[in-house]
Amino acid sequence: MSDTGPRNGSQQGDTWRSNGTPPRAHAFDPYAQPDLFRGVLARRSVAFLVDVVVISIPIILAWVFIAVFGVMTLGLGWGLFWLISPASIIWPIVYYGMSLGGPHSATWGMRMMDLQMRTFSGQPGYFVLGAAHAVLFWASVSLLTPLVLVVGLLNGRRQLLHDLVLGTVVVNASVARAKLGYAG
Repeated sequence: MSDTGPRNGSQQGDTWRSNGTPPRAHAFDPYAQPDLFRGVLARRSVAFLVDVVVISIPIILAWVFIAVFGVMTLGLGWGLFWLISPASIIWPIVYYGMSLGGPHSATWGMRMMDLQMRTFSGQPGYFVLGAAHAVLFWASVSLLTPLVLVVGLLNGRRQLLHDLVLGTVVVNASVARAKLGYAG
């Protein structure tokens, strides 16, 4: 039995927000707002390279620390090298989760390239979405390299496979701020 009567100003089954505003199904239209997607794939590639450097630095520093610590402890400290493998998996997931789920909805590389990630409805990212974005990205790159960028060339929003699966889109941050009023 379903209740179709009004409930707090809306009907059951509606996905309206508690503040009374309906969500936007697709906030980003590539044909009405082409500036949001101009040059996004090229800048995403450069942002990826910057993020690889940002992710690699703490791992390299940990490796150097353990090597020096091992020399100082006459080889006993080298037993800590096993920590590098799990850290090299956990650190990128935390980095992407915190940065894509943070107030700017962008990693450091994306911020340098003036990009930001949003959901289809225009909402900013959150930690779990950012972490899932990283895991699906690395999985798709591992399985589909070099074809992973082809998906981005075939759609107007320049979304890659993991973007389509998660319902996210990467846009020019300055254009989104100017035209749509998004923060970040």
